[in-house]
Amino acid sequence: MSDGLDVLVIGSGGREHAIAEGLRRSPRLGSLSIAPGNAGTAEFNVGIDTDDNAAVVSYCQKNMIDLVVIGPEMPLVAGLADDLNKAGVACFGPSAAAAQLEGSKTFARQFASRHGIPGPITQSFTDVQKALAWHEEVSFDVVVKADGLAAGKGVVVPERPEETERAIFSFLSDRSMGDAGETIVLEERLRGEEISVFGIADGHNVYLLGTAQDHKRVGEGNTGLNTGGMGAFAPVPDLGVELERFLTDQFLTAAVRGMAQEGAPYVGILYAGIMLTDDGPRLIEYNCRFGDPEAQALVPLIESDLLDLFESAANGRLNGSQIKMSPKTAAAVVVAADGYPGKAKSNVPIPAVKAPPQVQIIYAGTKTEGQKLVSNGGRVLSVVGIGDNLASALAVAYPVVDKFTGDGLFARSDIGWRHAPRPTKPSAKKASTYEDAGVSLTSGAETIDRIAASVASTHDDRVVAGLGSFGGVFDVSGLAEFSAPMLVASTDGVGTKTLLADNLSRWEGCGADIVNHGVNDVLAQGARPLFFLDTVASASLEPEVVGRIVDGMASACRTAGCVLLGGETAEMPDLIVPGAVDIAGTVVGVVERDRLLPKPTIQPGHILIGLASSGLHTNGYSLARKVFADFNLDERMPGGTGETIRDALMAVHRSYLHPLSAALEADLIDGLAHITGGGLVENVPRALPSSCGAVIDTSAWRRPVLFNFLIARTQMGDTEAHQVFNNGIGMVVVTHPDKVDEVQSAIAEPTWQIGEVKIGNGDVTIK
Repeated sequence: MSDGLDVLVIGSGGREHAIAEGLRRSPRLGSLSIAPGNAGTAEFNVGIDTDDNAAVVSYCQKNMIDLVVIGPEMPLVAGLADDLNKAGVACFGPSAAAAQLEGSKTFARQFASRHGIPGPITQSFTDVQKALAWHEEVSFDVVVKADGLAAGKGVVVPERPEETERAIFSFLSDRSMGDAGETIVLEERLRGEEISVFGIADGHNVYLLGTAQDHKRVGEGNTGLNTGGMGAFAPVPDLGVELERFLTDQFLTAAVRGMAQEGAPYVGILYAGIMLTDDGPRLIEYNCRFGDPEAQALVPLIESDLLDLFESAANGRLNGSQIKMSPKTAAAVVVAADGYPGKAKSNVPIPAVKAPPQVQIIYAGTKTEGQKLVSNGGRVLSVVGIGDNLASALAVAYPVVDKFTGDGLFARSDIGWRHAPRPTKPSAKKASTYEDAGVSLTSGAETIDRIAASVASTHDDRVVAGLGSFGGVFDVSGLAEFSAPMLVASTDGVGTKTLLADNLSRWEGCGADIVNHGVNDVLAQGARPLFFLDTVASASLEPEVVGRIVDGMASACRTAGCVLLGGETAEMPDLIVPGAVDIAGTVVGVVERDRLLPKPTIQPGHILIGLASSGLHTNGYSLARKVFADFNLDERMPGGTGETIRDALMAVHRSYLHPLSAALEADLIDGLAHITGGGLVENVPRALPSSCGAVIDTSAWRRPVLFNFLIARTQMGDTEAHQVFNNGIGMVVVTHPDKVDEVQSAIAEPTWQIGEVKIGNGDVTIK
């Protein structure tokens, strides 16, 4: 027992570590216990079976705990708050009845309907045939959800009707989600921008804490499978006070008032996932606790005494004047173990990293083995940067993220990409004698200064000489572990996408484009990237523009685990038209000789498996720019996808390194075709023996709206379309028919069997 309040936190994730850090700032805190906790909270961890409500209650009574803070949803749905309150222990968290808002999606939708809270058209099912029949009747795309709690994995967002049917069978027939999927919910797919609105409630009143935006997909540009969250930031910029007030009233106040009316007063954190659609805000879901990683971004911004807030809410006497939030912005970037959200690599060593004062490291799936800290789950930790705005928060977070990634750990490099404000172009530079010829001596020096930190952030002890040297020097002694190492190199350019980047000020994406393009090219021969060299040339160097391009390159290199060894920046006023920028680069990778792709064993009957592209990638922009020349690029993409034309056009060329790593390591892949210029028609044959061709069934996947629109506008034929665009397939795997299921299981995102190898002479038949 202590003079202050003795607090027990339930949970083991990053959310609970973030809450613990917030509570430690309180002058009212006596003692702090965390069960079970993680390696980041080791000094406070206690051994309680948190699945046993009676054991938790007994611990609280024996240790005279004043307040229990429940982090995850499972104990809330299991009634832990009810049992604690019955035993006279104050609890910050809703009762089991109130936690149904998250515990049952069917309950939540019916509750929302009863209380006038707007959401999608929805229907619940326990029977496969009835679910399939309803899906066939409706005219809109649907989302398939397990009704119960499924640790963030119970939602499927299908791209094609066949995927919807497969998800229905998977949940209801195969019981892939266990009891959580005994009932499923089919609901209208909402389109727009998704945000989260967080409130704190005391049973009768709810007060806004703030807003946040999560990044659910595992891959760059929101591609790949859904996860528990790969990063978040708070608050969401530019919502405005009026919209925040409206969202609070519409989705939080209405819910807390409704719960009180139905005899289940809501206590704790309530957050609403909301889609800002063209028809107004709509409820996606309720959660009855802090999100993860939203908590990591939101809690550091709470300037009020967090313990005071929790204790007041738990005892029904919360006052809105108690809540004071920082005007700053926090950005949390999740570092995950390779393989996540599938089977994550375990026991990955986690380096000891010292963070600057404006950065917090929040641990999640971690444990200690001897003196070492190692991974113990999919999401390993979060790096949280705090700044005056989103851009500055990200700028301090990512250099720390980079110290963790590689060697079994990865992170998305594009957290905050939709909202991060971009610097304006610098004012005119000083003149010099050489400048009279159109070349600035000072710009070159300024550019080197601007990019030095980004380049250096990718370096490790393999770099002997880098930026500023006549040539980059890379130590290859590490290749001694290879039996017969083969170096693979690829050079390419971004092309006319840079003209759009200039108009839209989206330079970072072009930097990532060229790295990912090169990484995919060497990956197509089975190689992992070692280092990257770039060239950025323009009529007149603008250090900030070049710096942003290199920032994108560095970010993509860090994600790929390769080094940005150096490059060339050049002013060429007589060769390049003003305003244009030429971006090119070379990737060098390594592969064992016996793992070099394509393999000579490929023969007719081998199967082609397609992975989704993230957009146009770096091809077809000369045509696309003409098609959209008279459009307002801030308008929604024609066809109702919900994203703007500018976002569709500037989507970053994705990397396939992480999605394909497990299948490559298991030696399941016989060939890879990176779908670039020339499309499927010209690139698939590059992965096949000269005596083979291929048949591709275009009905196997749904072509994204962007490509349908471009093809319709230009009235090109199907074969020509598959020579000009990737049409939604960015990488093709060639594998033996006996290995198809293994390959698709090893790739942690939707894939499609799009065709097979046939006898031929490099010809591709499009069906």
